[in-house]
Amino acid sequence: MKTLSEVLAQEDEIVRLDPDHPGFKDPVYRKRRNEIARLALSCKEGDPLPRVDYTAEEQAVWAMTWERLGPLHETRACRPWLESSRVLSLDRARVPQLEDVNVTLSRSGFRMLPVAGLISGRGFLSAMAQGVFLSTQYMRHHSVPFYTPEPDVIHELVGHAASLFHPDIVRLSRLFGQAAREASEAAMRRLELVYWYTLEFGLVEEGGALRTYGAGMLSSFGEMERMTTEAELRPLDFDAASALPYDPTRYQPVLFVSPSWDRMVGDVSDWLKTV
Repeated sequence: MKTLSEVLAQEDEIVRLDPDHPGFKDPVYRKRRNEIARLALSCKEGDPLPRVDYTAEEQAVWAMTWERLGPLHETRACRPWLESSRVLSLDRARVPQLEDVNVTLSRSGFRMLPVAGLISGRGFLSAMAQGVFLSTQYMRHHSVPFYTPEPDVIHELVGHAASLFHPDIVRLSRLFGQAAREASEAAMRRLELVYWYTLEFGLVEEGGALRTYGAGMLSSFGEMERMTTEAELRPLDFDAASALPYDPTRYQPVLFVSPSWDRMVGDVSDWLKTV
């Protein structure tokens, strides 16, 4: 009989998980991750996007997460994101397929293409210059439905796809992409950090309250719950944000706040022109 380590080594031929990942010791989950990764790797330009036959357990994680996220969005998400999310109108009971999401998303000039897992920051951001959002399709581990140490289909669709109808987010995404295509290695690191602290975890003031527009926040029940009570809030400062490392495996200890949506859009646009 094979030991657990031997099973994990055999099934880890495509997707490699860190030892502290919730699914690291779950051979069934790791096998499933590899199956979904193979679908992405087999996809060729011009082909219909692969459809994932999500399991009952994966569908349950999606629905459960939406039950917790939906009410928080009404009180913690900024108005532009809420408007964009309502246009996309994701199914909250069953995981949408990327091909179906693209039918609606195409109206904004963006489309989602599947990837097997994490890719380089330059690769991810550069694709957005051409209106392509590279998306994972796997589901987070069922044992921790409100947390994921890496982007999963909930993060991609709830956080990112739902924002890509707003022209400001579309424009900023393309600007990040254009900057990434030309950035030096040092500039690329600064670019990734600013992207993290804005389009992933940024906050704005809206009607006298703090609201988020960041995909990482909007797809995380825990992050939204604690964003105004436990995180250190700082005014958006690009010198500081572009030099502050982050840890994706824990709640973010520092968040940056812009005084308004329009100010955030203008300031980020101006900074990107300097990269």
